[in-house]
Amino acid sequence: MTNTQVSALPFSKPRFSEAVLTGAAGFWLAAALIGQWAFFSYIAAFYGPNLVSGNFQAWAVLSKMGGTGYVAGDTAGNLTFGAHALAAGIIAFGGALQLMPWVRARFPAFHRWNGRVFLLTVTGLSLSGFYLVWVRHSSPGPISAISTTVNGLLILTFAALAWRTAVARNIAVHRRWAMRLYLVSNAQWFLRIGLFSYFIVNMAIGAKVKMSDPFLIFWTPGCYLVPLAVLELYLRAKDSGGPAARLAVAGGLIVAALLMVIGILAFSVFSLKIVTGAPLALPG
Repeated sequence: MTNTQVSALPFSKPRFSEAVLTGAAGFWLAAALIGQWAFFSYIAAFYGPNLVSGNFQAWAVLSKMGGTGYVAGDTAGNLTFGAHALAAGIIAFGGALQLMPWVRARFPAFHRWNGRVFLLTVTGLSLSGFYLVWVRHSSPGPISAISTTVNGLLILTFAALAWRTAVARNIAVHRRWAMRLYLVSNAQWFLRIGLFSYFIVNMAIGAKVKMSDPFLIFWTPGCYLVPLAVLELYLRAKDSGGPAARLAVAGGLIVAALLMVIGILAFSVFSLKIVTGAPLALPG
């Protein structure tokens, strides 16, 4: 096949690869939006009523997942934990909307105010996370504590940069920092979705999963570092990548979205059990 014939193929054309990359990113965002709104529903149903009624004991079930939800006699810590969880729900509900181009274009006032609420919420989320990790000692281990701290520092840094570029009206750069902020702010959601996707995929191929598996250790910081790396690959492919690079990144986004869908479905079933009080079972 000659060079002329190769350049005539659809997949070798820049416009085609750009369309595929845009479509793959849209598919990923749609999956994330659905998954995060399901996550918000779980948080609202499980944490909201118990926080209002003071029934903090209901959160003791979270100890089965290695965390510290309820501590007897620690009213301040229990309230902080509940507020921290609800903040994660607010981020899940409104965060993805900030990334949708048609929302920015048609509802600019909503975009601005939702962005302000998002910035305030992620700041509070980070500060409460520091308290829970280093004062309440809620993390299951040192790796988790350090990872959560780094995650919180990234959130505060990206929030400051997103705010500063917005005030300076540098919208193009602001959007990129906002995307990075969105990813690191949803680390705990990515953590859960990634874990459950790993469980299901391994079960499908007949492999036994243990909580000591290397992937589970890697995913503790990977839940925000991997999404950041994927975003940077996407931005580079979009800005200056050739057709082959764009198609490769698009393929990666589609695979990531499909794995995310598996994790979303599995975690949704698990979270429904938490809400309804059904028996829980985790691999291990």
